[in-house]
Amino acid sequence: MRVWNSLDEVPTDLPRTVVTLGNFDGVHRGHREVLRRVVELARARGALAVAVTFTPHPRAVHQPEVPHVDIISPEQRVVLLEEAGLDAVLLQRYTLEFADQSPEEFVRGMLVHGLHAAVVVVGHDVRFGRGNTGDVAEMVRLGAHYGFEVEAVEEFPAEHGAEPERRCSSTWVREALDAGDVAQAAAVLGRHHVLTGEVVHGFARGRELGFPTANLETDVQGMIPADGVYAGWVHDAHGGVWPAAISIGSNPTFEDVSRVVEAHVIDRHDERVEDFDLYGQHIEVEFVARLRGMVAYEGVEKLVAQITQDVDEARAILATTPSDR
Repeated sequence: MRVWNSLDEVPTDLPRTVVTLGNFDGVHRGHREVLRRVVELARARGALAVAVTFTPHPRAVHQPEVPHVDIISPEQRVVLLEEAGLDAVLLQRYTLEFADQSPEEFVRGMLVHGLHAAVVVVGHDVRFGRGNTGDVAEMVRLGAHYGFEVEAVEEFPAEHGAEPERRCSSTWVREALDAGDVAQAAAVLGRHHVLTGEVVHGFARGRELGFPTANLETDVQGMIPADGVYAGWVHDAHGGVWPAAISIGSNPTFEDVSRVVEAHVIDRHDERVEDFDLYGQHIEVEFVARLRGMVAYEGVEKLVAQITQDVDEARAILATTPSDR
């Protein structure tokens, strides 16, 4: 898949394309329905399937005073867009100047002259151009004027969950992750949520307690779920997939200050630790289920007993819930 970081990188002899546009934060099930249609139309027409996405997130540009966390990093987004079957992705730098284009200026410059769109596929609630004044009706009008077709994809419900009537959205995924409900997030995403990062040295307390952990660097890729203990999978840099009990928090029993993400790989025996050195590797941590919140325990013995219970529970859950990576 080709990745362009600006319109200047798009070849001038680009053939006709089927284009979609959006933030695609999370690349959830609703996004993938749009992407599926883009690829289907492109293959039928002998055109290229292209997505235009934005970085940073427009909300971070228009409301810099409001904290915003992306569900996935731009790098993760590109990987997921490629897995959806696209031929190319344009990572458009989002600035106030870019946002100040009228809907017609955006369509003419980006979709017509830049990407040679034959068809534009959008969600029913698409907004574009200055002040988000462009909508589906405006896109249809501009398509008729500039010679491209427009197809709007309807709302797409979650696979399952507490609110099955609610349409898939990045907002819903963020709400679920903020609450630690990784199962609900997976229902909207259509896959388990994943963090990516490098394994670094921690306090080694897990090893001292008999439960060595792989600690992720502070700057991980992906939105970190709420503090707590989770069952999930660790994917190492060599293709290995390991069941794990994952802890997120500041280790209240030891009154640590920094928030950490650490994963204990289940059923790896101490005598094999040297053969299983994750330090320095970039790994993926895949979240399957939340086991409990973060609690401070009175004494190490109670903590070890709880960790043992967590590991047993995680092992049981993962025995019937495979990785979807």
